[in-house]
Amino acid sequence: MTEVKSPEVPAPPAAVPDELTPGHARWHGLRPYLPLVALVVAAILPYSTVNLPGIFEGPLNSPGTLQLLAICLVFGGLAAGYDLLFGRTGMLSFGHALYFAAGVYGTDILVTRAGLPLWQAALLTLVGGTILAALLGAVALRTVGIAFAMVTLAFAQVGAILVARNFGGLTGGEEGLPLDVSGLPSVLVGVGNTVNLYWLALAYLALVVFVVHRVSSSPTGRVLAGLRDDERRIGVLGLDPYRFKLVAFTLAGGLATAGGVVYCLIVGGASPHITSSELTLSLLVMVVLGGPGTRWGPVLGGILYMYLDHRLTAFGSSEAVNNLPAVLSHPLSQPLFVLGTVFILAVYFFPGGLASLRTRLHPLVT
Repeated sequence: MTEVKSPEVPAPPAAVPDELTPGHARWHGLRPYLPLVALVVAAILPYSTVNLPGIFEGPLNSPGTLQLLAICLVFGGLAAGYDLLFGRTGMLSFGHALYFAAGVYGTDILVTRAGLPLWQAALLTLVGGTILAALLGAVALRTVGIAFAMVTLAFAQVGAILVARNFGGLTGGEEGLPLDVSGLPSVLVGVGNTVNLYWLALAYLALVVFVVHRVSSSPTGRVLAGLRDDERRIGVLGLDPYRFKLVAFTLAGGLATAGGVVYCLIVGGASPHITSSELTLSLLVMVVLGGPGTRWGPVLGGILYMYLDHRLTAFGSSEAVNNLPAVLSHPLSQPLFVLGTVFILAVYFFPGGLASLRTRLHPLVT
């Protein structure tokens, strides 16, 4: 019997991996330069006269808009520094606002009360805030988990009480302490020099991102990631988890103190609300919103959160909201309600934060 051979069906062409496609290769070739491009764009932004109604109250180069952007940049850097603890090392600290407040109040007190030049006040404040973080971290890191979080919260509450009680007559109590600008460099004083404060905030953000990235990509950063995933394994390898966590805690505290110095110059003084644990909770929300453990997620989360926090206050008191039915106008007039809703939706639809947005949208655009 003659054997009947079935016709040969040619195999389908092998799929080319995305990594080998020309477009993907070009994209990966450009990625290292994107941070530099973003930095240049942000640096020349004050020269733009573009007006964005509903987004900003004035043109991009107006003092009010530049001050808002400067505050957003500071908190973007602050969130990136906090992510060094939470996202990259796995430490949940409820006292990070203490070191930020140390930067704000330290600079203000040394300039206004002691009459020191700004550079001396900033240097002493930075050193003092870093030492404070090292000392308190040395105590708090003797505990782990929830106990560690509660100890850091207790330290922050002590700081808030000292500020509110006007300890030593230095902090101004509940009224805060306006910054004496008479001894400051002229380039940092006046509405016309708001652009210089914006550039200072941008430099702070760039410094924090650079430091966090360098630490995370170093051998120390790999140990910190190991502590986050399995601390016992690090101990088995013969490394001291306590020492590495203390380094991360101290560095994050120092970066927060530096942010406080810049923030003090931007807002022109210190107020007790920056010592509250609510600020640390806001930092936690910023990091989770942006994406913990990522390079740009906490930065985006910090900038977006502070922008919404400032703009929603004006939105809540606007005529458009007041004319709505009471069932809508009352909740929409509360910025925290709107922020909470945005946070819940973001966490629900993007569990990895804003940093996971590109990954989730990739199947839809390919």
